[in-house]
Amino acid sequence: MQINYDVNMPDSRPNILLIMTDQQRGDCIGLDPCSPPCLQTPNLDWIARTGTHFHRGYSECPSCIPARRCLMTGTAPAANGVVGFKSAQWNPPHTLAGELSRAGYQTEMIGKLHLNPKRKRYGFDHMQLADATRGDHNDYVEWLQQYHNRNEVHPGMAHGISSNGWIGRPHHLPEEQMHTFWCIDRAMDFLQKRDPTVPFFLNISLIDPHPPLTPPALYYDRYIQRNLPDPVIGDWAPKYDGPQKGLDPNAWQICLDEHDMRCSRAAYYGMINFIDDQIGRLIQYTGGLNNCLTIFTSDHGEMLGDHNLFRKTWPYEASARIPFLIRAPKKWGYPEETTCKSPVGIQDIMPTILDAAGIDIPDTCTGKSLLPAMQGDTDHIREFLHGEHAGCYDYDHGNHYVTDGHHKYIWYSQTGEEHLFNLDEDPHEMRDITRNPDSETSVQSWRNRLIEVLKDRPEGFTDGTTLIPGQPHEELLPGYTPEAAYPYL
Repeated sequence: MQINYDVNMPDSRPNILLIMTDQQRGDCIGLDPCSPPCLQTPNLDWIARTGTHFHRGYSECPSCIPARRCLMTGTAPAANGVVGFKSAQWNPPHTLAGELSRAGYQTEMIGKLHLNPKRKRYGFDHMQLADATRGDHNDYVEWLQQYHNRNEVHPGMAHGISSNGWIGRPHHLPEEQMHTFWCIDRAMDFLQKRDPTVPFFLNISLIDPHPPLTPPALYYDRYIQRNLPDPVIGDWAPKYDGPQKGLDPNAWQICLDEHDMRCSRAAYYGMINFIDDQIGRLIQYTGGLNNCLTIFTSDHGEMLGDHNLFRKTWPYEASARIPFLIRAPKKWGYPEETTCKSPVGIQDIMPTILDAAGIDIPDTCTGKSLLPAMQGDTDHIREFLHGEHAGCYDYDHGNHYVTDGHHKYIWYSQTGEEHLFNLDEDPHEMRDITRNPDSETSVQSWRNRLIEVLKDRPEGFTDGTTLIPGQPHEELLPGYTPEAAYPYL
């Protein structure tokens, strides 16, 4: 459905606020049924409770770059050509910011964009770009260098912790010098100085809680003293005789001792709590976000030791499921305290925003508008959602998943390994149904769903009857070009 606005009235289209964190698990907001009891996120819980919590929100390709391509074009990974962690040149015909800008919105990007070419605006009128706490083309790093009056290469990384690792400790900088605080400061400045005669689209994109796992000291201290949940280990997960020492700080498949794991988890939860407090600062500044469509999500999750795994790219809930909250403008009168359990993905954000703004959704979008679910008209968005990721840490990790929100089927494209989980009864994916000798019928029905999705893919994952492991599963689809709207659909 599309909202019709009276063109004879002053511009009544909604302001739009999109906040995206980096590497935040779907269970890491306090209101989520699987949330750790220790975690404090009162502001995110309030956004969820006064809007719609899409409980089965997923990243269709759970790593930074491909997830953001899905976001900016409203497309599934295979439809935009990147199905793994690859910084490819890109010139898409339609973007979220571009469509809004053409329709008269003032569009502002603050924080992490992580697309290629660097500094390409993808339709934003203006960007304050900071893809990391280090590196060039980085407005935050330049600000931090000026703040400390020295041209240190990586002033935000002086703590020495890896930007993709599992080590947790307090940050060496005070919170008012950290990336999240910097982004919220600049967002408030934009809101103060924006053009008041047109609606705005403000995209705040935070680096946290992506490693390095270094929250402000206050937040680290808060969680290191609390009862923290232990990692969950499924019956299918790789097993270890005991904790190991001498591990690569960037290792992705490990068994940490109790103290090291506690430091990782305390730091991770502390970073999310810090984000929540900064969002609270923005809520107070705006008087309660009542005049805008507010969307909060993340690009992917973090395994955080679950199943003896760390980092992202995995098809499991800790990595692929993300927070997904949408709050309508107060004057729309949409229902509050709504939960939708139908699977949704990052590709659905662009069509939802355009629908809310009364803008035609481009034919290139594969995502769906979520306004009907927010209005309470339906709790059924799609039959199932497909996600995938080409091998990243190891080529054999290339995977596909399909989920209807109740079950999830996983297939590793190189090895043929399979999992099937009952998410209603087993939300942490502890019990692999494929290990049950009586499960073949139900497993085959899920294989058939994936076969249907992949039947025309150029890699040859299936002959239309069976899944064929060992076919090429590269980050870029065969035939990819920067201008292609549909390398495959």
